[in-house]
Amino acid sequence: MVGLQPLPQISPRAFLAGGAALLVDGHSEVQGTAREPQRILLTFTVDDAAAEQQRLEGAGVKFVRPAAREPWGGLVATFQDMDGNYCQLVQLASAT
Repeated sequence: MVGLQPLPQISPRAFLAGGAALLVDGHSEVQGTAREPQRILLTFTVDDAAAEQQRLEGAGVKFVRPAAREPWGGLVATFQDMDGNYCQLVQLASAT
C-alpha cells in the first residue's frame, strides 16, 4: 500500500525496499492488535509527506498524526498498519 513492489515469489507479505527484501511477518504466539503500537516505528522517507498521506488516506489507511513540521525542519506523519502498529512518513528538511 505504501508503494513498495511486492515480492510474491518470497511471500505474500514480502516487498522490495531499495535493494533489500522486506518481509512483514507475524508470530504464532502473538494475537490481536498491537498493545504498544509505538514501540517500533517503520519509517518511510518520502519526497512529499502531505501528498503521500493524502494518497494513503484515499486507500483507507488510518493516520493517528497528520503530517506536521518537526523542530529539525522536516515533516512527519504517523499511520497504523493492519495490526495497529505505527509507521511513519518522513519528509527530510532538505526536501521541504
